[in-house]
Amino acid sequence: MKNSIEVSGDKQIYGASATKENTVLLVLCLLLVGIVLGSLTVGRYSLPLDQLLEILKQRLFHGAVSAENQRSAVVLFVVRIPRILLAMMVGACISVAGASYQGLFRNPMISPDILGASSGAATGAVIALILDWSSYAVQLLSFTFGILAVCLVLFITKVMSKSSNSLLVMILTGTVVSSIFQGITSLMKYVADTSEKLPAITYWLLGSFARTSNSRDIFTLFVVMLIGMTPLFFLRYRLNVLSFGDEEARSLGVNVQQTRYIIMSCATLMTAASVSMCGIISWIGLIIPHICRMLVGPNYRALLKTSIVMGGLFMVMVDNFARVILPGEIPIGVLTSLIGAPLFLSMLYRERRSIQ
Repeated sequence: MKNSIEVSGDKQIYGASATKENTVLLVLCLLLVGIVLGSLTVGRYSLPLDQLLEILKQRLFHGAVSAENQRSAVVLFVVRIPRILLAMMVGACISVAGASYQGLFRNPMISPDILGASSGAATGAVIALILDWSSYAVQLLSFTFGILAVCLVLFITKVMSKSSNSLLVMILTGTVVSSIFQGITSLMKYVADTSEKLPAITYWLLGSFARTSNSRDIFTLFVVMLIGMTPLFFLRYRLNVLSFGDEEARSLGVNVQQTRYIIMSCATLMTAASVSMCGIISWIGLIIPHICRMLVGPNYRALLKTSIVMGGLFMVMVDNFARVILPGEIPIGVLTSLIGAPLFLSMLYRERRSIQ
């Protein structure tokens, strides 16, 4: 049965060759390496490339850094490397979640927050901030509320939908639940103390990697990323089939409901974890899958891998702008909106011209 799914997903309608896919992936990986090296050198504390390589060489081969490089080593290993790793993982998680949701709902306009994960996570974080809980408790409650929001959407959909059009009901329910959680968040901001709590809430909601780039958060997100992405890679051919429609998938022996719940669970897990770590970062899960489809086509065999690399690459680039454009750091969510929205409009315009 797997072979029939692979044939249907790879040969019948998807024409992109494996050579092209591998070439694109290799180029993106090389670009990512170059961007990461450049990111390690830029910032308010200048770190030239030759000094960077010298520090890495001393740390790798001698286990210690020379006295004149101690300060630069602290900046490198305590601040920049953790932040870059976190940015890459968040970009990868949100991009793969967006690509998975778009295939599941057969709609390229779907984003990872369609079922309310981001809105729920924001509400949980705001409540924890008002209660003056620790940063770890803020992340935990944010993650819990993100999962709770999606579970609420699935429960309401199951109660209300008795027809085969459950995906439409799910999308509409997700919009309603998102609106409810956004209203709760606005109410919490309204009653929050304006001198201390409200600035902290506003800063959290705008998104940033500065407050969470530590080893604990990196390890936690890495584990969540593995848990979320592994099943998606095993189900990538079924995602191809689901994009044809439920009837086609059932005719090929796919358990549509079970596969759908697994994909939603994995995508929601990564989305909620990313938002709980870094705040709301919009547009990434919508535009990166579009860019990847332009490069390698809609086949999830290559689309998921490309989304991982492209998502990490794009997020690191945006975070670099956030760190260097102004003396003070710009919230990452502001930049993703300012960059993502015009970029998405340009892609729509290009697609419209290609159709004509």
